[in-house]
Amino acid sequence: MTPSDPGTADYVVVGGGTAGCVLARRLLERTDGTVLLLEAGGDPDGIGSVTTPHRWVENIGAAHDWGYTYAPTEHVAGRTLFLSRGKVLGGSGSTNALVWVRGHRADYDGWAAAGAQGWDHASVLPHFRDCEDWEDGASEQRGAGGPVRIERPRDLHPVAAALVEAGVSYGMPYLDDVNVAEPCGVGPINTDASAGVRTSTWTGHLRPVLDHERLTVVTGARATRLVIAGGRCTGVEYVRDGQPAAVSASREVVLAAGAIDSPKLLLLSGVGPAAQLRAVGVDPVLDLPGVGRNLQEHPILGGVCFAAREALPPPNNNLEGTTAFWRSDPALAVPDLQFVAVQIPYVSPEVAARFPVPENAFVIAPGLMTVASRGFLELTGPDGGLHVQPNMLAEQADVDALVTSVEIALDLAAQPAFAKLVERRAAPGDDTSRAALVDFVRQAAMPYFHPVGTCAMGVHDAAVVDPQLRVRGIDGLRVADASVMPTITSANTNAPTAMIAERAAALVAAG
Repeated sequence: MTPSDPGTADYVVVGGGTAGCVLARRLLERTDGTVLLLEAGGDPDGIGSVTTPHRWVENIGAAHDWGYTYAPTEHVAGRTLFLSRGKVLGGSGSTNALVWVRGHRADYDGWAAAGAQGWDHASVLPHFRDCEDWEDGASEQRGAGGPVRIERPRDLHPVAAALVEAGVSYGMPYLDDVNVAEPCGVGPINTDASAGVRTSTWTGHLRPVLDHERLTVVTGARATRLVIAGGRCTGVEYVRDGQPAAVSASREVVLAAGAIDSPKLLLLSGVGPAAQLRAVGVDPVLDLPGVGRNLQEHPILGGVCFAAREALPPPNNNLEGTTAFWRSDPALAVPDLQFVAVQIPYVSPEVAARFPVPENAFVIAPGLMTVASRGFLELTGPDGGLHVQPNMLAEQADVDALVTSVEIALDLAAQPAFAKLVERRAAPGDDTSRAALVDFVRQAAMPYFHPVGTCAMGVHDAAVVDPQLRVRGIDGLRVADASVMPTITSANTNAPTAMIAERAAALVAAG
């Protein structure tokens, strides 16, 4: 990190999160250019809740969290939902639940089929492999020797072990590795952790090259506007220590600020739906209607909660340790549900207020991984205020799938492995009629903190970037983070975001 603000670089990367750390490292390796990385947060090293896996929930709402919220709707019982986003080097990859999963091959084949040529599963697999150092070594599916160490959790907590045993007795196949091409079943989760310490693209990609002569990392730098002239992005304006500054990019600017802040910066720079920009006092530079649209989020239910029969041991690993991918409808081609057993009573505030949830409790938490609902974000004024609306549970199909997920969670809890741990069910209550479960789902749904899609990739009029991740209509500008996903992946989004950045660096280097 540097105490000074350089005025120019060949490549300027905005955002030092999961994607930005990958981009900075790979641009150094694959080009001869200078790289400047702008990050609004600081160094995460030494923050216990960052480095210690089971303490990740302490990052929610902490000083190193952007503290965004999702606006309320009747679909989630009028609740304002907290959206945690890491404001630190490594971004949300430094603050999340350390789950490293890719999803199903159909996710990426679907992107390609919709026009994103080069993003099919076979094409992106090498980028997944390049990123990781898998504990079992290299294979056709897995990578070894990459920057991010990936391991199965050790010493499974009784709640985590019970999920595997219950899943198998319920009829789920056992998955020794959940990062196969078509995951369906139950097994130990993959985590970006080793020897009880978080690994990430910060620790693996960026930190080892901080002293590289062609790299400058500026922390505490909040980007405020892109400099666009003559149809080309030539630099970035930002604020550091309350003072305005700017940097010019002689080759490219790459936005890697995430699914909230990348579209926000485009909008502040006049790139987006022209009429909406004018309405909030921003002069349009380019009418690009898709900016901020297509917002998608995974709902997770917090939760199907159980009072433990005996005192549970202290939490370990990432509070989970195992996971299951399953279908809400056997006719589905791809599993749409993911279950984790959380070692603490991880429930929404509304569930906690409605039901007697004891401290000595755990949760079987279903998440909906393929969502029909779509939302948006937009500026509320020229100062950067945001209205963020994912429209979670707006589509009946999402509600139906989550109701089924509660029923499956209750069936899992009735298996012998969980029955011996459970004293009683704390939530939902005794009424498990469909109407009662619909009400429970709307009260229990929380964001998985997986926003994507707001700068969607494609070849249609609503696309923000093309399949080379270039912003349509502006030269010298790309976006390379979760915002470019046309549709959300059928699993956690951190590993796919790292993959996107790996591929983006290759595209930039290719010219």
